[in-house]
Parts: sequence; C-alpha cells; structure tokens
Amino acid sequence: MKNIVLLGAPGTGKGTQAESIVKWYGIPQISTGEILRSNIRAGTPLGLAAKAYVESGSLVPDEVTIGLMVERLGQGDCEEGFILDGFPRSIPQAEALDGFLSAGGRKLDVAASIYVPDETIVARLSGRRACPNCGKTYHLMYNPPASEGVCDVCGGQITQRKDDKEETVRNRLSVYYSQTAPLIEYYRGMGIFVEITGRERIEDTTAEMRVALEKVFGE
Repeated sequence: MKNIVLLGAPGTGKGTQAESIVKWYGIPQISTGEILRSNIRAGTPLGLAAKAYVESGSLVPDEVTIGLMVERLGQGDCEEGFILDGFPRSIPQAEALDGFLSAGGRKLDVAASIYVPDETIVARLSGRRACPNCGKTYHLMYNPPASEGVCDVCGGQITQRKDDKEETVRNRLSVYYSQTAPLIEYYRGMGIFVEITGRERIEDTTAEMRVALEKVFGE
C-alpha cells in the first residue's frame, strides 16, 4: 500500500507530478480542486456551496472538503493506495484524514512538498487560459494558442479562470502560507516529510520526486 500526500503552494506542479506517480505505482490521483470544479460545473449542491470560496481563492470550509474526501477514499480503487493532490490544506483536515485512515488500519507513508518561488508561481498561474467549450488549456508564455484568444481545437474564445487572475493568485498564496504551510512541520514531526525543488524542466522535478519516493518505498 502506498498512501501519498502532495504538498506545495498553488502552481507548483503537484498535478503534473501526480500523473507520473500514477504511472509508477498504479494508484489513483485524487485532486480536490478537480472534484470541486466538476461539481461547480455540474451545479451540484456541493458545487454551489464551494463556488464562492474557489473563485475568491479562499479555502472551502473543512466540513465540505473532509466529507468529500472521506467519501472518495472509501472507494475500492483506493485500497492499494492513493495520491492526494490538494488535500489536506489545514491542520484540522490533516487530523481528520489521520483519524479516518487509522480507523481503517491505514496510515500515510509520505508527504512530499514541492517548492517553487512565489513570483514564479504568479507568472505560471496568471498566464493560464482555457477553452470553456472543449476544455483545452493554454499558457500565454509556455503554450499559447496559434491565434491570440482563439482555441486551436474548436475555435472557441479562450478565457482566464477567475482563480487564475493575479490578484486572486496572490490571495491564494497568502491563504496557503497562513493555513496550509503549517502542514510541513506537522508531517515533519511525523517523520514522513520530504521536500522536492520545483525546477524549470518538469522532467528534472519528476526525477527528484522518483528518487525521494524510492527511498520511502524501496523500489
């Protein structure tokens, strides 16, 4: 069993690294952000409750997030392990996760945190764009569309998500440092914390992540 938490500020590349870990170990990636966004798009009660918090860059209340994650972790594909991307985001969430896992005879194996400087994060996130029609994503600096403002796939008008606007990104960073960064010391105290440097080349970050996890799992 391989139970992994990925930590790091918004825009550090947790989702990208999670995709590699899925390939290595065959365990599911569970992204709180994607689950919330899909519920917002679908207009579910959970999505409506979370929408205002997500768009302002604030944390969704613990009772909403914890309930969502407990339900997800109880599904059959998590029996051999999981990768949590975006959860927990606070000490109470971490304690709730520990309690849920302990009740089922499980525990976390590693909390891997990806570090990237703040100004790099702001440039990464505020440059992101997406097509609301087909879901294709772009970046104005790293992966722009062939025609400015127009989706290469469907010809739709690409837009910037409200939570990617620079003001919101900086607010998200402030929230991260006040509420989520304390998890570093929490997991360091448990003896399961490792830090990875988020490098300019994704493959370099991935290589460092692989080495760190091999030390934990011995493979």
